[in-house]
Amino acid sequence: MTGALRCPLCSFSTVPVAVPPLCPRCAVPLGYHREPSSQLAPSSLTGRGIWRYAPLLPDVEPATLGEGWTPLVPSSRLGPQLGVRLWFKVEGMNPTGSFKDRGAAVLVAALRSFGARAVADDSSGNAGAALAAYAARAGIRARLFVPAHASGPKLAQIAAYGAEVVRVPGPRERATNAVREACVSDPDLLYASHNASPYFVAGLTTIAYELFEDLGGRAPDHIVVPVGGGGLLLGLVHGFTRARELGWSGRAPRVHVAQPEACAPIVRASEGADPLEPAPRATVAEGARIPRPDRGREILAALHAVGGEAVAVGEEEIVTAQATLARAEGLWVEPTAALPIAALPSLLARGAIRPGDEVVVPLTGHGLKAGKG
Repeated sequence: MTGALRCPLCSFSTVPVAVPPLCPRCAVPLGYHREPSSQLAPSSLTGRGIWRYAPLLPDVEPATLGEGWTPLVPSSRLGPQLGVRLWFKVEGMNPTGSFKDRGAAVLVAALRSFGARAVADDSSGNAGAALAAYAARAGIRARLFVPAHASGPKLAQIAAYGAEVVRVPGPRERATNAVREACVSDPDLLYASHNASPYFVAGLTTIAYELFEDLGGRAPDHIVVPVGGGGLLLGLVHGFTRARELGWSGRAPRVHVAQPEACAPIVRASEGADPLEPAPRATVAEGARIPRPDRGREILAALHAVGGEAVAVGEEEIVTAQATLARAEGLWVEPTAALPIAALPSLLARGAIRPGDEVVVPLTGHGLKAGKG
């Protein structure tokens, strides 16, 4: 595989490997970077979906289910009520129902190129479902370690793809510890960490490239995203930064963070507090219940680089935002995907977003993925 793995915080660089180490200087996950063979212009791209941007992704044989190229839908009622030009990027239209398919497609294709026969990950649901689907597509065995409190529909989806589901009781981080122990004891099992893998985040940069093309060759003023592990925020920031380097766009959007008050380590850290959330409470936004993001320092650096702000919202606000999207816009999303909608009034009140600004909200997961059924 061509390209390089680079530390987002220092100058360390190394060659791509199946399970990349942390940066030896900064102790943070690495990122993937590839220079196109020639000057790349959107007009030279072919096909649809994430592999339209193959010159910027790992040069591997795709493992694809048709992910990407999701609709960008203008708000009909909520945007005018708030006084902004609001768009929804409907990521629930991806094959397994969430934006995680973009990352999983690239991660699994990369691991297959390294000869992987079995992969494992820890996930509250969406990433696990995506990894299980793409592993099945690629003929790779998958084992998913999930918090015992994870959504029933998501666990059923993971199992339907033939992956082994290992329920881990207790806090979210216990699932992370369990998968790491399993990979140590089984040499054939590769840790396909969606939160730490540079290949997964590389797949998420495609949302930025698509948005640039969706909007006719420009960046929006703002993007508001839910943050758990932070891959979506980093994919957007890296993708728009790359588009600017390639001469596609003269500017990058401000990207803002929305987290539940029950677990808001990035919000706390952006306000100068300890970035680690010692005791996260239960939240309907289970996809954001990650108290110690592997890429926490990188998230904070990226947020600062694009002038973004971080907002925490309460449980009632999340549930109301979920209902508002369904009833006012005809968009049914899981609670985590409603976090940005709940955060919009606060971002407007503090002046981070101004009346008339153009705002994009990626709706990260379909509403059918929610619940305990």
